[in-house]
Amino acid sequence: MDEFSSELYEALVSLDRLRAETLFQQAIGHKPPMQVIEELIVPALEQLGEKWNAGQIALSQIYMSSRICEDMVERVLPSMASGRKGHRHLAIVVLSDYHLLGKRIVLSVMRASGFDIFDYGRMDVDELVERVLADEVKILLISVLMLPAALKVKELRSALDAKGSRVRIAVGGAPFLFDPDLWREVGADAMGRTAADAVAIVHRWMEEMA
Repeated sequence: MDEFSSELYEALVSLDRLRAETLFQQAIGHKPPMQVIEELIVPALEQLGEKWNAGQIALSQIYMSSRICEDMVERVLPSMASGRKGHRHLAIVVLSDYHLLGKRIVLSVMRASGFDIFDYGRMDVDELVERVLADEVKILLISVLMLPAALKVKELRSALDAKGSRVRIAVGGAPFLFDPDLWREVGADAMGRTAADAVAIVHRWMEEMA
């Protein structure tokens, strides 16, 4: 599977959809779709994220490659499939920020890992509070790039607490990498450095909630 993953990465970097889909179909011809997703798609997306963070690939490459992966996964793992995890009590959002790349990466990896997750796009605090309550979200993933947006998490936490919500919040993005204590200061429950961290955090929380 390592060889397949390397080839898939090269196909995604070059935005070769046909090659990527061919590799994916070959892999699921030998192993169950969920296993292929976890062993093939997720590592390729994580590698793409690392390369973008290092400035080695362009925004357009990572955006389009993420969409290619999402399309492939959705065809073999529809939203109501038994392999899905989360029961729609899981959501992801960009909070008061206009930089969507981090969310795109995490969302792709979460879906590729089998999670059924609401994509709230970009929202401000008041709108997000309403959606979290309406959808009865139990776990909320928040992505930001700028410090002012990161500080909004504290306002969000206070508003949710005032409404009696016990949603768990995991945050990620540049401000939390620069200041490793910031996530605690704004009232988050966890901080992830990578998309893989987000998957691990959600897995752990869901086991605790079961």
